[in-house]
Amino acid sequence: MNISFETNDKVNGLMTITIEKEDYASDVDKQLKDLRKRANIPGFRQGQAPVGMIKRMYGTQAKMDAVNKLIGDKLYEYVRENNIAMLGEPLPNANQVPVELDKTDGPYTFMFDIAVAPEFKAELSDKDTIEYCDITVDDKMIDEQVEMFRMQLGHQDTTIQEYNPETRDLLKGDLRELDAEGNTKEDGIVVEGAVLMPQYIKVEEQKALFDGTKVGSIITFNPRKAYPDNDSEVASLLKIDKSKVAEMTSDFTYQVTEISRHVKADVNQELFDQVMGKDVAKDEADFRAKIAEGIKLQLTPNCDFLFMKNVRKHLEEKVGELTFPTELLKRIMRNNNKDKDEKFIEDNFDMSVKELQWSLMKNQLVEANEIKIDDNDVKSVAKGMARAQFAQYGMTNVPDEYLEKYANDMLKERKSVDMLVDRAVDQKLMQALKGVVTLSNKSITLDEFNKLMEA
Repeated sequence: MNISFETNDKVNGLMTITIEKEDYASDVDKQLKDLRKRANIPGFRQGQAPVGMIKRMYGTQAKMDAVNKLIGDKLYEYVRENNIAMLGEPLPNANQVPVELDKTDGPYTFMFDIAVAPEFKAELSDKDTIEYCDITVDDKMIDEQVEMFRMQLGHQDTTIQEYNPETRDLLKGDLRELDAEGNTKEDGIVVEGAVLMPQYIKVEEQKALFDGTKVGSIITFNPRKAYPDNDSEVASLLKIDKSKVAEMTSDFTYQVTEISRHVKADVNQELFDQVMGKDVAKDEADFRAKIAEGIKLQLTPNCDFLFMKNVRKHLEEKVGELTFPTELLKRIMRNNNKDKDEKFIEDNFDMSVKELQWSLMKNQLVEANEIKIDDNDVKSVAKGMARAQFAQYGMTNVPDEYLEKYANDMLKERKSVDMLVDRAVDQKLMQALKGVVTLSNKSITLDEFNKLMEA
C-alpha cells in the first residue's frame, strides 16, 4: 500500500491511496471462510459448500467490503499520525478513474479531496483587554419580581359581589340555550358551573353585556358571536365537540352564581417564608436584597455569554481574515444537505464558514488552557439549567433532589448529553479566560444588554 498527500495552496489537499492485492487478500479470505460456515446452499450441508462456489457468489462483495474498510482505516490513520487538520469528510476526487474490483485484483488507486484548516494562532494573554459587562439589578427589576411572587402566591376571593373587568375577575354560572323566541330551549344545552372571563371576549358588543354584572345577574349573550374566531373556546365553554361549533347560532342565558377575584399575597413574613424558606429573609429589606442576589445569579450567564461574544470579536480581529477551501467546503456542505437546493448552500455558506472559523479558534483556546471536563461537570451544567428553568417561574428555593432528577432525565438523552458537554467546555473556557485576559469591567442596564445582544 502506498499513501501520498499534497496541498498546493495549504488548504486544498489531495490524498492518493494505492492498494495492492496483498493488502486486502487475507481479509477477503477470512470473510469468505466465515460466509462458508454460515451459508445454507441447496444440495450442500451447512458449511460444506465448495470454496469455489462461495467465492463466485460472494467474492466481489467481500473484496469491496475489505477494500472500503482498508481505505477508511488507513486514510484516517494517516490524517491522525500526520496531524492534518481535516475539515469535514474526505470526498472522491473529480479525476478519480472508476475502479472495477470485479475485473482485476489490483493495484487499485483511489484519490480523495481533503479540506484542510488554514494555519493560524489564536492566543490570548493579559495584554489582551476585553470588556466584561455587569448587568445592574435596579429597583424596577426587584419590584417586578416581588409582584410576580405576590401574584403566584395570592388567592382567589370568592366573596366578590360585583364584576370588575380591571381586576380580571372570574365568573362562574349556569348556561342555558335559548330558542328563537328567547325561551329556554327544550333539550337544549345546559352547562352548570361554566367559567367565564369576560375580558377575553373579542367582540366589544358581547363583552359590554357583562358590564355591571353582580352575583345573581342573568346575562343573555351569544357564545358564537362572542368568540367568532375561536371554535375551541366555544366548544370548551358549551362542552360540545369542536366540529359542532359551526352550526351553533343560539343565544344563551348565563346566571352568575359566583364572582372571584385574584388577590395578591401581602408582603409579609409568610410571603418571605414561602419564597425563600423558613426565616431565610427577616424583613422586606432582607427579602428584596435576597431577590437582588437571585436576579444577579440569573443574569450572570447572560454577562458571561456577552463576554464570550466579545472574546470572539476580539480574536477575529486579531487573527484577521483566513483563507478556506471554499469550493471544497461547499461540496461538503452539499453532501451533508442532500435534501437542500443550491440556494440553501449559497444563503448559509458564509455564516457556516464564520462558525467554523470560531470553532477552530475556540479549539485552540481549549487546548492552550488545558480544558478538560468529567461527568460531574456535565451534571453540574444540567442542574444549573434546571435551576435557571425553575427560576424563570419564580421558584428560587427548589430542593436539590428535584434538580438532581431533572439533570438525570436530561442525561438519558444523547442529544442533551452532547449539548451539555459543549456547555461544560464553554463554561470552563470562559472561567479560564477571565483569569487570562485583562478585564475591562462595565456596568450596564438590562435594556442596554438587550440592545447589545440585538446588535
